[in-house]
Amino acid sequence: MSGYTAKQAEEDTLSMLKVWVWSGFRSESEAADMLEDHLSEEDALTDPDAIRKALAAEFKTKAAAEKSWPKETDCDRLDRAFDALMAAGICALHNAGYTQSDGHADVAQELHDQGREKFHGYCFYHGQDVERAVHGDGLLIAFGDLDDDQARSEAVGREVCAALNAAGFATVWDGTHKTRIDIPKIVWRRRSPQ
Repeated sequence: MSGYTAKQAEEDTLSMLKVWVWSGFRSESEAADMLEDHLSEEDALTDPDAIRKALAAEFKTKAAAEKSWPKETDCDRLDRAFDALMAAGICALHNAGYTQSDGHADVAQELHDQGREKFHGYCFYHGQDVERAVHGDGLLIAFGDLDDDQARSEAVGREVCAALNAAGFATVWDGTHKTRIDIPKIVWRRRSPQ
């Protein structure tokens, strides 16, 4: 039985860095701070200086790529759809935690912060969904009614699909509260914050 090797640790860390960079949710300084936290938790399997250089290089590669992107990307259209949903009373969150449970906790916090009475439903995607999208595997959107009513949850799903369709996305969804909405052909291009 072999243990976790330095090569595996480095590959995992580099893969994680690519998602941090290409997700577009973090500035280079924010990602560098996160990396320092990660390196302090890691056992000494990776070369910290090489990893720091890899992060900086990945941000340079992305900055160069951004210059060739269209003025409006799929991520811009996704932002527009989520803004419309928020205005329509659906608490719509981007990159809400890392898992479904985290996403539900983030929704609960947002409802607390903004006032639950402003909303009748919610939708979100989380960090694992972002990873899938960055790798070209589509984006899944969770949704529901605030009181977990099945019929009202499905009505929220229809509202979310309509907003996404209005923003130009093709969606795949079976119409039930049990499955998430898929945007299978999204091209993940979110510009990095400055």
